[in-house]
Amino acid sequence: MTRYHRTPGLRNRLQAMSCLAGVVCIAAWPEFPAAAATQAAATAHHPTPATAPVARPQTTTPRSAEDISVVSSRQALNGGGGMMRLETAPHTVQTVAKEYIEMRAPTSTALDLIKNLPSVSVSTPDTAGMQGGMIQVRGLTDLDMGLMIDGAPAAAAKYMAEDIDSENLEEVNVTPGSSATDLPVMSAAGGVMDERSHTASHKFGGLMDFSYGTNNLSREFLRLESGDIGNSGVRSYISFSHTHNRPWMGAGANDRQHLDFSVQKDWENGSTAKVFLSWNNEDFIIDNYPTAQEFYKYKHTGTGYGRTADPTSDNYWKNNNDHWNQVFLTAPLHLVLPARFSFDLQPYFSFGQGWDASPGNPIDNGAGGPYTGPNLTNFFLQNSTRQVGAVAKLGYRIDSHNEVSAGYWYENTYTLQSYPSGQTNPDGTPPSPWELYKTTAPYGQDAGYELHSLFVQDNAKYLYDKLVIHAGFKFVMANSWTADPYSRYNTNTTEPLPQLSIGYTFNEHHQIYVNAEGDYRQPSAVDMGWLPTSPNFLKNQYSIKEELGYRYHDKYIIADVALFNYNVTNRIVNQYVGMNSFSPFSIGNQTMRGFDVMVAGRSIHGFSPYASVEYLHATQDSDVLDPYSNTLIHSKGTQAVMAPRVMANFGLTYTYKGFFANGNVHYTGPQSVSVAGDQRMPGFVTDTLSLGYHFSPFLFAKSPTFRLNFTNLTGSIVRTGAMGVVYSAKDLNSHPVWSGNLAPYAGYGNSFMVEPRFSMTGTISTAF
Repeated sequence: MTRYHRTPGLRNRLQAMSCLAGVVCIAAWPEFPAAAATQAAATAHHPTPATAPVARPQTTTPRSAEDISVVSSRQALNGGGGMMRLETAPHTVQTVAKEYIEMRAPTSTALDLIKNLPSVSVSTPDTAGMQGGMIQVRGLTDLDMGLMIDGAPAAAAKYMAEDIDSENLEEVNVTPGSSATDLPVMSAAGGVMDERSHTASHKFGGLMDFSYGTNNLSREFLRLESGDIGNSGVRSYISFSHTHNRPWMGAGANDRQHLDFSVQKDWENGSTAKVFLSWNNEDFIIDNYPTAQEFYKYKHTGTGYGRTADPTSDNYWKNNNDHWNQVFLTAPLHLVLPARFSFDLQPYFSFGQGWDASPGNPIDNGAGGPYTGPNLTNFFLQNSTRQVGAVAKLGYRIDSHNEVSAGYWYENTYTLQSYPSGQTNPDGTPPSPWELYKTTAPYGQDAGYELHSLFVQDNAKYLYDKLVIHAGFKFVMANSWTADPYSRYNTNTTEPLPQLSIGYTFNEHHQIYVNAEGDYRQPSAVDMGWLPTSPNFLKNQYSIKEELGYRYHDKYIIADVALFNYNVTNRIVNQYVGMNSFSPFSIGNQTMRGFDVMVAGRSIHGFSPYASVEYLHATQDSDVLDPYSNTLIHSKGTQAVMAPRVMANFGLTYTYKGFFANGNVHYTGPQSVSVAGDQRMPGFVTDTLSLGYHFSPFLFAKSPTFRLNFTNLTGSIVRTGAMGVVYSAKDLNSHPVWSGNLAPYAGYGNSFMVEPRFSMTGTISTAF
């Protein structure tokens, strides 16, 4: 299984302190210090996983080295109520832990959970967890990131809820400036977000919760744990959830059914095998993302832009539906082999099928009047979207200081998409897209890529694990293709991806690190499906990134400061084209530099504060040709698009006996949303509040808990992100603008995601 490993020096130093305490107690035994030192040296080379607890020395009787007792605490690694974790990797890592996840609503997606990390600004369209959203990270977006579950590629950010339920999340970590050499990512210029799934319990039992809230939200979740099955070393769990709600704006209803399953086998020598499988079925209303004009009309007059309940309207909610089935599978295997060898294999697979329906009426009848014919429906039909791949890695421990590994990564991705259209049914529902596809043989495309990659890396530790060095190199070879019914085009690309990370721990409180690497973004198969079928493929985006960081921690606080610099060539951005779909285009080169600061307090009298800030100076380094107006945009030297200068967060957690509370405030500064810089989005503030109480066990209920979760406490009407990038505010949108029963019209400029109105979710839960 691919994991992020952290420096084990802290653990070994604490173990050494335990041994030193024993030495003081039995100073009369001169042979003991040598034995203790030998034992510490023998264990110094073993890596410590990122979730390993901090060991604390305990008072022991001076009988022998074997009598030393060590206890652990998961919370010893966390600050700010789980909003920050103590890290020692030689690159930036920002993590939210289980302690924080358990305070949030079960409807929270991974994007909801990372909203207060310093490097990201997150936009989400709903509060029910039906959809994901968008990420802005250091001047890039989620389309530039590797989004993973247990180290395997997961769904796009807009659909994060498809792959896992929040109850089955142990942690979510973001490495905004880094991607592990052995990680299977083909889009990591903006770093990686990795969700770690729940590990099956050794004991039989389970977890259940029930939620009800604003917008007629109802949600049920049940997880059953098998516990250890006999003496086989196998354990598993299965969970199911059902969510139903209505959109926060406009008419309609959303429904989601989700299943997670995992089975794990452990061996005594440290080998492990795990399978994680999820299935997701959902029908949700496609949001109507407003232009600036539509947004201000709603803000100043209250006139909404959502879907309508009128079946005679082309904007009827049942005629604006996303229907989707998704299967996700990953099966990491780690084998400890003789003679210092180890072998890791991680296969993964995902498959999705479904469609998006949207209004198809023309804007007018050519004479300036409204359309009077029968209502029409347009479809974005994905007959098949498939991703399959595997990473194989062979490791060898050269000595107590060095471990080298080499591996191979293969991936094959394919999408078959088409765009049928037809008359809307008399009751306002869409016709069958499958029948339209069969009978009208509409224009469509299939696209994909096949990828082969070789990598080698070395992890070294010196000076009693104080100095950690990672050096790696990955070479990626890809064949991309796109085709329509008449022609097929392909291209071959190669990308060299070097990486060097060095971390040095001065003592138990201070660490510095430097990290430099090359990452790239290759247009996805869906991206390529939207490209014109011609030999002019978009060039891969390439980034050269450097980081310099400093960390400090003691028994009161955890602090992390990171300075970064990115140089990006062939920057790829996406324009929203409606129907939850985007079209990619290139805007040349960009430079991003700035710093992140995170500070969290450990619990003091029940209070655990958290604060973070990022300053970003991002500039566009190229002029860009606007194909709509056929003019050259003189954008060189201007603020890069979707790159706010300042983002800041503050959080506070309080616990007292069974009571717990957590509040968060996030700020994102103003930003440009057009390449020409003639359309901007003002800064905004969002907030959340969680309150709850853990009751004493009662009968079968081991941890009965009640909690309330609130979002947008002030009811602010703000835009939280642009749906994509446009060349200029003067260019016509590529899709019509809708507002209730009003006739559609062509709008100018960008479309935006708006913060959902105030919401409250109440949840009762218990383990059993």
